Amino acid sequence: MNNAHTPLPPHPQPLERLHALDNLRALMMWLGIVLHVAINHLTVDSPLPWRDPKTSPVADLLLLFIHSFRMPVFFVLAGFFVALLAERRGANGMLKNRCLRLALPFAIFWPPLFAATTVLAMVYIHLTVRGVPGIDVALAPRRQAGGSPFNTMHLWFLYQLFWLSVLAWAGMRVRRFVPARLREALARGFTQLLSRRWGFAVLALPLALVGMAYPSGLLQETGSFLPPAAEWMRSGLFFAAGWYVHGRQEQLLAVFSARCKGHAAAGFAFLVATVLLLGAARGGSLHRVPHPEFWIAYAYGATAWLWSMALIGGFLRYLPRRNAVLDYLSQSSYWVYLVHMLGTVGFGILLFDVPLGAVAKMGLNIAATSLAALASYQLLVRRTPVGRLLNGQRPENRSTRKSTKARVLAAR
Repeated sequence: MNNAHTPLPPHPQPLERLHALDNLRALMMWLGIVLHVAINHLTVDSPLPWRDPKTSPVADLLLLFIHSFRMPVFFVLAGFFVALLAERRGANGMLKNRCLRLALPFAIFWPPLFAATTVLAMVYIHLTVRGVPGIDVALAPRRQAGGSPFNTMHLWFLYQLFWLSVLAWAGMRVRRFVPARLREALARGFTQLLSRRWGFAVLALPLALVGMAYPSGLLQETGSFLPPAAEWMRSGLFFAAGWYVHGRQEQLLAVFSARCKGHAAAGFAFLVATVLLLGAARGGSLHRVPHPEFWIAYAYGATAWLWSMALIGGFLRYLPRRNAVLDYLSQSSYWVYLVHMLGTVGFGILLFDVPLGAVAKMGLNIAATSLAALASYQLLVRRTPVGRLLNGQRPENRSTRKSTKARVLAAR
């Protein structure tokens, strides 16, 4: 990174790259709408206890496709930006920022979102079971003995990311006690695996070991306030990768950019392999293969790494600069992420008895949720204290106010 005494090049690459990564982060936020609408129409077992009467394999493929890369990309970007914050503000400054941008919004918005989403979910479950709207606590999903009635819902990402940031802060505070050779070896190891063409094959191994403990080899987030070790391992691995990408960003981001098409093609091949393996497992033809869940998880893990690198590289290569539309979507993405479940569930209830196919219903729900979320952002959030809480004070806003003030003073 350039310091205060180093002249910047005419087109400063790190700044452009940050715009690209910000654009990518916004897109991943918005894909949450598509993913959670698709869950309403799955033909396979659903992770949620409600389902629209119209189902489609399109929903199954959308869920498998988006889930393969969305959260991995999120955690890689999160690790990158936490490392960037730590570099610019130090360990304590980074942690303060994460408290303000992650912990505080979670504490403020989780209670009302949990209450509202629970009510909508109960109505949707009643529709699913009895065909009419209503609320009956007897239909609530049973929880394990001793289990909590509360969970983080879709906000589990904020929750885990905050605690991973705390771990990063703790690591920075004790790093002086860790031998320099060990720290350098870790950095070199991640750099080698992320820069070599075969690196994804090694990085997919821990994901396979974690995933093989789950049905069909696919890890499902519990949303628990005490997530199992498997979830921490998976999230932490991608977060650590992002941290080390920041440390070697000139080298690794250039590699991702140059190989984005190859990574995308290879990721597609592994996704096809995942679909075929899942189909074979459900059809019973994999019973002779030892530990079929391992191979499904391995193929899916390889997809996650390849498409994470492909998307980062693709945005660096094709969308590296600030764009007015993407910038607006980026600013609105945090709010949309927080409230979109109210739309996907609420509009799912309204569309339940509409005589349309699953794909048409999905399209209507996605459009309605997106428009409602954007309208609420524009009217209730964008220029309010809530917007400042979620997005901070954006540099362009400060510069705009300064230039406006300068013009006023000049006019006087």
